[in-house]
Amino acid sequence: MGVHPEVLDTGEQLMVPVDVLEEENKEALWKFLLSGAMAGAVSRTGTAPLDRARVYMQVYSSKSNFRHLLSGLQSLVQEGGVRSLWRGNGINVLKIAPEYAIKFSVFEQCKNFFCGMQGSPPFQERVLSGSLAVAISQTLINPMEVLKTRLTLRFTGQYKGLLDCARQILERDGTRALYRGYLPNMLGIIPYLLRCLWQKSGRDMTDPSGLVSLSSVTLSTTCGQMASYPLTLVRTRMQAQDTVEGANPTMLGVFRRILSQQGWPGLYRGMTPTLLKVLPAGGISYLVYEAMKKTLGVQVLSR
Repeated sequence: MGVHPEVLDTGEQLMVPVDVLEEENKEALWKFLLSGAMAGAVSRTGTAPLDRARVYMQVYSSKSNFRHLLSGLQSLVQEGGVRSLWRGNGINVLKIAPEYAIKFSVFEQCKNFFCGMQGSPPFQERVLSGSLAVAISQTLINPMEVLKTRLTLRFTGQYKGLLDCARQILERDGTRALYRGYLPNMLGIIPYLLRCLWQKSGRDMTDPSGLVSLSSVTLSTTCGQMASYPLTLVRTRMQAQDTVEGANPTMLGVFRRILSQQGWPGLYRGMTPTLLKVLPAGGISYLVYEAMKKTLGVQVLSR
């Protein structure tokens, strides 16, 4: 059995396991989803320090302490101790359940609309259904993304917890603040489509080995993240606007500010921990997913 690209999670776009999309596997649906959710949770927790370093380098890139990965990690530990490297990971893991529920439900509805109730959808319909599922899920969970960014950036004692963070945002900025960074988030779907095309070419190979499949998925994920990274950086800075950008920043305004202050390299601040995270995150996701399926006694019945 090859590696399934849709199960690999790097903390940015959680994908529904491809096994659940096969009609023959519907009876074990909950087992596949549970396995995928556990894989995402372990993967995100294992790479949380790199994720927090990435967010700090994106937001505080003008401060020398956070321009480099090692100095950034050292500063974070000095400020809040080793445990502070996992700040924001709780809600990052908590997002998995609604992400799965929304993406899988929307995908199923779109698949039935485009292809009817039986049979697996062709590649084009699957990509379209997947894109709509990503768009709708990101729309609904964008408030959780904002909370995750604020909690990741918080200093010791700034918030008492998730609910206190939400309360302070609503009292200070209103409901609209929970949808900051929405536009660059939606534009980030375009690299997702390109990644699907890349992965299709890999699946067209005749029985590729697990190593070849994992390498192909890792490379496609890396290229996809590099293509969408400026949008990710702008989204993060918009969500953390009270810290850096001033009141109600626009996407173009943030782009112009970064380019004027740091030039084009400024759009890739924090790229190092992002790239370092791809391989371990993907590897952990795959290993935990397969181990969970074995523990739950799942047998994949694919055509």
